[in-house]
Amino acid sequence: MASSTVTSSHFPRPPRPNLAFRKLRGQRSPGEFAAAVRRAAREIGERVSCDARYIGRVESGEIRCPNYAYERVFLHLFPGRTLVDLGFAPRSSVRGRGARTSDEAPPAHLSSLPCAPHETAGACDPYDTQDTCDTHEYHDQNHEESDVQRRAFMTGGTATVAAASLGPFGLTFGSAAAATDADRPVHRAGTPEAGALEEAVRKIRLLDDRHGADGLYRRAATPLRTAYALLDAGTMRQTTADRLYAGAGELAISVGWLAHDSGRFDDARSHYAEALATARMSGDPGLEAHAFCNTAFLARDAGRPREAVRAAQAAQRAAGALGSPRLMSLLALREAGGWAGLADRTGCERALARAQALYERGPSESDPEWMSFYGEAELEGLEAQCRSTLGDWPRAARHARRAAHLQDPHFTRNIALYTAELADDLARGGRPDEAAAAGLRVLDLLDEVQSSRIQTMLSGTARVLLPHRRASGVSAFLDRHASLPRTA
Repeated sequence: MASSTVTSSHFPRPPRPNLAFRKLRGQRSPGEFAAAVRRAAREIGERVSCDARYIGRVESGEIRCPNYAYERVFLHLFPGRTLVDLGFAPRSSVRGRGARTSDEAPPAHLSSLPCAPHETAGACDPYDTQDTCDTHEYHDQNHEESDVQRRAFMTGGTATVAAASLGPFGLTFGSAAAATDADRPVHRAGTPEAGALEEAVRKIRLLDDRHGADGLYRRAATPLRTAYALLDAGTMRQTTADRLYAGAGELAISVGWLAHDSGRFDDARSHYAEALATARMSGDPGLEAHAFCNTAFLARDAGRPREAVRAAQAAQRAAGALGSPRLMSLLALREAGGWAGLADRTGCERALARAQALYERGPSESDPEWMSFYGEAELEGLEAQCRSTLGDWPRAARHARRAAHLQDPHFTRNIALYTAELADDLARGGRPDEAAAAGLRVLDLLDEVQSSRIQTMLSGTARVLLPHRRASGVSAFLDRHASLPRTA
């Protein structure tokens, strides 16, 4: 191929790594450092959704200057330092029209993603591009208008807010515009489209972490169709094609999870199979392991424990060369869930022991981005589910209690899930008063979380507690549970 004669101004400058910020992280993993950033934010009343991916983008130089909420957090975390001391560019060099040439105008088909609810105004989520380097800054945002929009979002219900936040490809969900945009011919994809696709996956995960799957699933189908339309349109560069395949596969898994968590098992199975096919076509073992991981989880929930074991073992074979002990630990837990469903206590115990040993090896740079939810709390929560399936209610309750205690407040949905598991284990273990207290805590979280899985668990707990209505707190729980609106 002949060398290009186009001047460098037509292409994004490669970002310069932020070595100063990397030095400040020290020996902590990106995930551990992200947790420290979130703690610092809470200390000053900010709400940011920092995770390992955001830290990686800062250290790689992709984010040249943080938005204002992150700036306040970083300056609190590192007192006495300026943004420049932290390795960032001056804000004046990356914001406004003067920081962007006409060749770098935002693509017309992409739209800005509004903040998730309950987050500090101006913070958005860590993946917004409003404060990245000038060649990647797609959002020339009017902050006064954005603040008004955020206030309007905050006055609506959770499902409305979450749905409004799903606009990764410039689509307005639930309207004729969505169908029109979805059917519109897609031009050949490039780096901006690959980036927008990756942002869509992260946004869905963020919203699910906070609010659960109900209300998100149907609206997430449109960006998935758009993703596969981008694949069909093709791209000039193999690296971009690889990103598009990986992004489409991860989006299929995310949409499949929304179906899974909202009780639409057949839809979930179809989406996971689509992701697996995408992984096989593109030769992506990480995506293949993820698809098999979720397939194993779905099979367990759908009452197919033998399939759960086989899928989890297939995931472990795919992930064997990826170098992530934490991933292998999670996959061992998926296998343990299948053995528990088969009432094979020995197989379950072996898989649980393997999961614990792998987890104790610690985090790795090879840990996939989608595993940000997997920490000690999830490890405890999944073991609680295995113990519960085996009928060991006291041990199940002990692990569920520990999971709820350890869970980062960012993962509201998981706190509700673990507490619901605790309530059910206590109820079945003959401790109705404690079960009712835990159930009431879950009900308090349902204003923020919409998950059919959690609703189903609470219904089961309520049935177990019915004969104990006279026990302390049980009547209050049963009455509140009975007043819940039933999900469709």
